[in-house]
Amino acid sequence: MFRKQSISTQASYNNISMEDDLVSSSPQLQDSETQPPISSDTMWYMTDISIERLVDNSNQLNPTVIIVEVFSSEKKQGEALLFEKTSSQEWKHNGTIAVTKEVKLIARWNATENFAIIHLVKTEMEKLKENAGLHNQIVQEFVTETEGPTLRLVFKLDVIPPEDDMTKQNDGDLSNQSAMEALSQEPELMFDIVLKMSDSIPEKPQFLNTIGKILGARFRSTRNALDIENSVLAYYLAVRLLPIDGVEFRDIHHDYGFAVLERYNLTGKLADIDQAVESLQKAVQLTPDGRADLPGWLNDLGISFQSRFDHTGDLADISEAISAQQKAVQLTPDGCADLPSRLNDLGISFQIRFERTGDLADISEAISAQQKAKAVQLAPDGHAKMSGWLSNLGNSFQSRFDRTGDLADISQAISAQQKAVQLTPDGHADLPAQLNNLGISFQSRFGHTGNLADISEAISAQRKAVQLTLEGHANMPAWLNNLGISFESRFESTGDLADLAEAISAKQKAVQLTPDGHANMSTWLNNLGISFLRRFGCTDRPADVHIALSHFKRSATYLSGSPSIRLDAAKQWARLSQSSNLSESLEAYRTAIHLISLVAGLEQTIQKRYTNLIDLSDLSASAAAAAFRFGQHDLALEWLEQGRSLVWRQLNDLRTPLDDLRAHNLALADNLLRVSRALESAGSRVEAAGFTIETSMAKKMSIQDEAHLHIRLAKEWDQLLTEVRAMPHFENFLKPASCSTLLKHIPDSGPVVVINIHKDRSDALALVSGIKEPLHIPLLEFSYEKAHNLRTHLKTHLLNSGVRMRGSEPDTRGMRYKTGGGVVTDVLHELWTSVVKPILDGLGYSASPSNISRIWWCVTGPLVFLPIHAAGIYTITKSTPGICSTLADFAVSSYTPTVRALVERVQSSREVSQRKMELLMISQPDTPMLRHIPGTKGEVRAIEVLLSNHKIQHLCLESENATVNEVKLKMGAYNCIHFACHAAQDTTNPLKSGFYLHDGQLELSEIIKEQLVGADLAFLSACQTSTGDEKLSEEAVHLAGGMLAAGYRGVVATMWSIGDRYGPEIAKDFYSNLIADDKKGLEGLSSDGAARALHYAMQRIRQRHGDSEELLLTWVPYVHFGL
Repeated sequence: MFRKQSISTQASYNNISMEDDLVSSSPQLQDSETQPPISSDTMWYMTDISIERLVDNSNQLNPTVIIVEVFSSEKKQGEALLFEKTSSQEWKHNGTIAVTKEVKLIARWNATENFAIIHLVKTEMEKLKENAGLHNQIVQEFVTETEGPTLRLVFKLDVIPPEDDMTKQNDGDLSNQSAMEALSQEPELMFDIVLKMSDSIPEKPQFLNTIGKILGARFRSTRNALDIENSVLAYYLAVRLLPIDGVEFRDIHHDYGFAVLERYNLTGKLADIDQAVESLQKAVQLTPDGRADLPGWLNDLGISFQSRFDHTGDLADISEAISAQQKAVQLTPDGCADLPSRLNDLGISFQIRFERTGDLADISEAISAQQKAKAVQLAPDGHAKMSGWLSNLGNSFQSRFDRTGDLADISQAISAQQKAVQLTPDGHADLPAQLNNLGISFQSRFGHTGNLADISEAISAQRKAVQLTLEGHANMPAWLNNLGISFESRFESTGDLADLAEAISAKQKAVQLTPDGHANMSTWLNNLGISFLRRFGCTDRPADVHIALSHFKRSATYLSGSPSIRLDAAKQWARLSQSSNLSESLEAYRTAIHLISLVAGLEQTIQKRYTNLIDLSDLSASAAAAAFRFGQHDLALEWLEQGRSLVWRQLNDLRTPLDDLRAHNLALADNLLRVSRALESAGSRVEAAGFTIETSMAKKMSIQDEAHLHIRLAKEWDQLLTEVRAMPHFENFLKPASCSTLLKHIPDSGPVVVINIHKDRSDALALVSGIKEPLHIPLLEFSYEKAHNLRTHLKTHLLNSGVRMRGSEPDTRGMRYKTGGGVVTDVLHELWTSVVKPILDGLGYSASPSNISRIWWCVTGPLVFLPIHAAGIYTITKSTPGICSTLADFAVSSYTPTVRALVERVQSSREVSQRKMELLMISQPDTPMLRHIPGTKGEVRAIEVLLSNHKIQHLCLESENATVNEVKLKMGAYNCIHFACHAAQDTTNPLKSGFYLHDGQLELSEIIKEQLVGADLAFLSACQTSTGDEKLSEEAVHLAGGMLAAGYRGVVATMWSIGDRYGPEIAKDFYSNLIADDKKGLEGLSSDGAARALHYAMQRIRQRHGDSEELLLTWVPYVHFGL
């Protein structure tokens, strides 16, 4: 979509005048003998100006040219000489006449000693005639021996006034309009003369600057590409001649950057926008605070960054734009005529960023700024730029409508843009943009209402926009793409293939006209692919699907542009190629997996990353299924690792130990550590919820500064990684681990089983220590549909049973269940027969082994929410025949979000500090506003007795002592922690999940900020602590995952609410077994034995109470994560 950029510039010119007393003040000029000699090596330049307009009916002279030359000497500085010439030979210095009236000249320059200086001066001829009194009686004819009749006019130049007194011009208009018109008649000739000047002439940069301004002003009027080319060249040559510490260097650098920006807007060349940003940045950096030019120059800099973002899609650029434009608005006083334009431009940048990130705070701020820009108190009726502001305001309303579906927004968008079109005169350069924007809004409303009149209006407006746009204009591809979308929208409603043909034609031309490297190319290609795919759906022409696939591939592999668009294209490419070219589908999935990390990049907050990942939960499973189909088992594992638990992996990367790097390059390691800590902090910040009208600009700028710093840190992080990977032995630093690398670090105590559930197939991979290849176990009797149904049945049963929050059971502890079977029993039976038993058979596990080994489960899809660890046949019924047999008879189960999360703990396995073998306990039996859970007191007391008997240090924070700040403080002092309290999972914002303490909630976002050195074991005796978000099933977004991310090596958590009745019993059995585990000779607690201790506690409660449906609900939710 096009966004109008409201650009204004200020230029300064001076008038140079001839004083009345010239002759009297310079009597020596009247005598030719006293004139300074003209040396033979001085270069003189002349131009022809018809004299017939100066001397009416002057037959006595009949001259053909007047030559204006300017020189200085030791005696006379800054003297200008007007010559009349009739011979083609070089004219020599001779004679003077007196002129008694003032003549104003259009140019600004300083003549200095000992240099012959030539400057073309063009004036309005009749004005010169009137003021100078050039009549026959004043002109004194004389003839030289060699040249014939000649006329010389001598006058003195004014000294240039100080910079602050210069007459300022707006939008390229000179204050002396008639002078501007005269000077603009032949600026090319003036340019040619100045180009021939020696670079040693001090005034040459100013002459070039003047030419640049004149040509730039003419370009803005005529849109002649040659004018802007020459304007840029003039500024460029001026900049090269100036010292960098001068005021002129700063001013001309701004003008140069702005001219290059204007050329970029015409041609769309990336090199131009890079140069514009560089020059405008330099001008701003050299401008002191308080200078009147600074707000305008900051706004221009913001526009240049905005334009570069449109080309490259680099978020850092649009962030820079907002920062510069916010400062420009802040520095612009109320009542300033430029304030509306600057608010408008700021609103444009916010709207652009919204389209990339989807952050509603941005689009609300865009609307706020743009509404203020068009307000009557800021911009009077009839303001020349009102149409542009209205169109941009409409863009923002339309963007917000696309996100929220609020019809009031799209109505306001159309109303504003219709008025914008009405206010824009025919032939105006902005009219195509206004029409394009109006068409997009009609198109959006059609998508919501289906009213064919809207899509017809859209096509009409956008077709006119294309017709009014000159070929070669940088925005033509956007207009064509939008027109194509509208035709396709109408096709979807009417089925008229002629509309689809128009859509394809317009989109094809958009692609053809877009230069290589432009960020929009990936979008145009993706849109074109969609059109061909739609036509294939109607015609079944094989060629169409192949063409569509080709466009999707080009879009996905394009090096710039929106990562989300490229990812959409990669998914289409993968889907289409699966049926015809399996190897190409693997290439497509490889591209898609890579793009996931860009869609949820480090430049975003963790909250935003999770939002962006919601629609991608099945991508890694799809990629792995394709790899399994092709027999690429190692590739399947690598893609599952790269595409899952992305946010936790990013956090872990930021905390990676740097000891090896520090030994090779201390400075680089320190830089990496600095940036990693800053990035982690930036990622944990809370997204702004939006601004109100009362929010100060200082507050808005502070929030924007945080976001901008975050983006800069992410770029610096990537640059540092590139430096590290260029070093010998660090080529794979923080790159995704290969299958072979993962297999080298599998725990010796048991296999890791990765299960991929996809709609096409279900597979397991067993990774066994000492075996170089993963063991593939197809799950032929299990499917995605079956997993989904099991999950649905179990979830419904839990809700119906009231198993929601700890303490919700009545005193008798729970519902009464029918004996002889139930939902939980049936779910566990199905998991055993279809999933777990085939895997155990594949591993060669025999019944009732003498030494039960460990198994780590790494599951995907709906299996994330199913209790694999408890799979088995617990009750023999007609519906569940067989022999009672459970997974617990064969192995001790644990879970890991990814294989990497486990092997990294194996690699970094360490002796936990003897000094920190301690337990912090949190007990909250009476949390304000929540249900009473008296069992927590008995649970904690039982643990305290055990710890005291074994002289293990511990601390219990209970009730009012367990505040958020106190718990956070003490977490860093204890290596183990036990929570006995309420907890909750926030599905709308997973980072707000947390534990309820006395004075509030300890949120997951706060826990992961803590860098807990020596953290070992966390026991989360609360409800839903390992229940993730169904929309983010592959991200392990639960409290157990957060505790792992915070650094704990092992975590005991629950899949659903636990019974308060059995909590103390389970906790006591767990810690009794954990304390007794002294394999490592540690006096205290260690996570090494946590999985077996939990296994022991579960078996003890079964032995005491049986395997009824009620008891299954009590102990099945307990799970172990980690090593």
